[in-house]
Amino acid sequence: MGVSLKDVAQRAGVSIKTVSNVVNNYQHVTPQMRAKVQRAIDELGYRPNLTARHLRKGRTGIIALAVPEFGNPYFAELAGAVIDAAARHDYTVLVDHTAGLRENELLVCQGFRSHVIDGVILSPIHLETEDLMARTETAPLVLLGEREYAAPYDHIAIDNVTAARAAVRHLLDHGHRRIAFLGSRTGRERQPAHLRLRGWREELAAAGIAPDESLVIVTDGYGREDGAAAMAALLDRGERPDAVFAYNDLIAIGAMRTLTERGLRIPADVAVVGFDDIEESRYGATTLTTIAPDKEAIARLAVDSLVERLSGEPVSEPRRPRPGYRLVVRESTASRRTPDPGKTGRV
Repeated sequence: MGVSLKDVAQRAGVSIKTVSNVVNNYQHVTPQMRAKVQRAIDELGYRPNLTARHLRKGRTGIIALAVPEFGNPYFAELAGAVIDAAARHDYTVLVDHTAGLRENELLVCQGFRSHVIDGVILSPIHLETEDLMARTETAPLVLLGEREYAAPYDHIAIDNVTAARAAVRHLLDHGHRRIAFLGSRTGRERQPAHLRLRGWREELAAAGIAPDESLVIVTDGYGREDGAAAMAALLDRGERPDAVFAYNDLIAIGAMRTLTERGLRIPADVAVVGFDDIEESRYGATTLTTIAPDKEAIARLAVDSLVERLSGEPVSEPRRPRPGYRLVVRESTASRRTPDPGKTGRV
């Protein structure tokens, strides 16, 4: 048989209630008592029965994370951060893939697995405010991503406009003036692209440079092949930029491949900045300068918001915190002779 609370209480010489207070991390336990009970827990190898604990609260102990693209490393890295954040609250994460399809996002939003999960963290692409307002499911919902919603749900998103402006400012500071933007999209569902494009326009205008819309390239998707094709299209029509700001790292990596194939040097001929700081950006033949959202903060804020909603305690109006980000300077905008090509700059 496993070690019980009673066994721990006997070893520590305290009541079962005291052991329970320590295990559940209640505040009103003296440091000396907590240390005494923790020693007994460690000596006996006691492990809490998390399933029973959640069931006593009417919970399953499972939260869902629904993301649009498993093939995008950003979402894989974000999912790992959410799993780590949830574990600190003794929650297990069920990861779901919506494939960016509206019908799948609606299913997640309306709680098609409400008998299995306690709450949902959703990164939507196609949902509208009206969809969220029509939601009847009572399980807490926290939104991720940069689309803007006038709906009564906590929403965790970085400031895309200011982050994009930081990327463009970095290129301007290095003397670049013909800065292309790769990854523009049509349609409201691609709002993050619109916000980053807006940042591109605003920073150029602030520098006294009229944004050249011929350097804005629409892509079909957000992958490496889209970036390669966009860069090729720009070069083929004779619109060679001296720098590129890409919607995300995958587009930037694809663009860098095309530049290399065309015999152009990075960054001597064309500098490149991405967005997301995926692991791949750190290990290419030329490492990629990028905007790095604080994925750990995004995950922590999302999970903490969900857990607070699940606690039953009164919560104020929906919150919309802005996690931080930083500009990570690497070889795609800095010479390989730079003493520290991995130097990061806090924005």
